Amino acid sequence: MEAIFPLLTIVLYDLIIIGLLYIIKYAMECLHRKKEPVLGFGVDLFTFEEALQYVHTCLKENNGMQIVTINPEMISLGNKDKEFAAVLNNADLVIPDGVGVKIALKIKGISQENIPGIEFSKKLIGMCELEGFSIGLIGAKEEVIQKAVQNIRKEHANLNITYIRNGYFDEEQEKIIVEELKAVSPRVLFVALGAPKQELFISKLKPQMPNTVFIGVGGSFDVWSGMVKRAPKIYQTLGLEWLYRTVKEPARFKRIFPALPLFLIQVIIEAIHENLVK
Repeated sequence: MEAIFPLLTIVLYDLIIIGLLYIIKYAMECLHRKKEPVLGFGVDLFTFEEALQYVHTCLKENNGMQIVTINPEMISLGNKDKEFAAVLNNADLVIPDGVGVKIALKIKGISQENIPGIEFSKKLIGMCELEGFSIGLIGAKEEVIQKAVQNIRKEHANLNITYIRNGYFDEEQEKIIVEELKAVSPRVLFVALGAPKQELFISKLKPQMPNTVFIGVGGSFDVWSGMVKRAPKIYQTLGLEWLYRTVKEPARFKRIFPALPLFLIQVIIEAIHENLVK
C-alpha cells in the first residue's frame, strides 16, 4: 500500500494538471472573437459575461482597446460617413446595444444576447474597483458629471477616479484634455459625448494612450447622475427602452423612424442575399 500511495498521488496530480489545461483551453476558445456582419459592420457574438471577461483579460495584460456599443442608428450613420465607418470597423470590441441589432442578428439566424452599454459600463466600473484599475470620465454637462461621479463614489467607495471633465470643449481645449489624460493614464475611460463624436474622439486618443480601454457611453452619465430616469425594468427586459425614451422625448421620433424599419428591411435583404450566395 505504501508503494501505491505515491503513485496515486502522481496520477491525481497529472489529472488535475490536464483538467486545468482543458479549462484554460476552453476559456481561450470562448474569448476568441466571433463576429457577424450587419450591413457591413462586424458585431461580436459574446455573451455579456464573455465580453466582460474579454475586457478583463485585456486590462490584465495591460493592453488598450476601443469598445463600441453599436445600435442601428450608428450602423446607418456608418454607411453614410466613411470616417465613422472606419472607426467602427477598427474597434476592438463591438457589442450589440439595443433590440434593433438583436433582431437583425435573429433575422440572420443568430440568437444573440443584448448587451446594454449602460449596464456593461457599470459592470466595468465594479470590476475596476475590485481589481484596482483607475478610471476616467469625460462628457455631459458639468453638473451632470459631478453628480454622476458623486453617486458612483457612493456605490464604489474604493474606486480610483483619476480624471473628470465635462463634454463641452473646443479644439484648443481638446489638446489640453489629451495631455491631461496622457498624464494620468486611466486604465478605463468612459466617454459620454454621444455618437459619433465620442467614437471619433476615442479613435484619436487611442494611439496616444495604448494601455487604456475606451468605451463610448452616450447618455449614461445623465442616468448615473439621477437627472434622467432609465426605462422601467419591464421595458429593459423586453428590449423596448428605445420606445420608452421616444415617448418621453418625442424629438427622438424623427431619428428612429423611418430609420429603424428601413434598417431591418436592409438586414432582411442582406440575409436573403447571403443565403442565395451560400
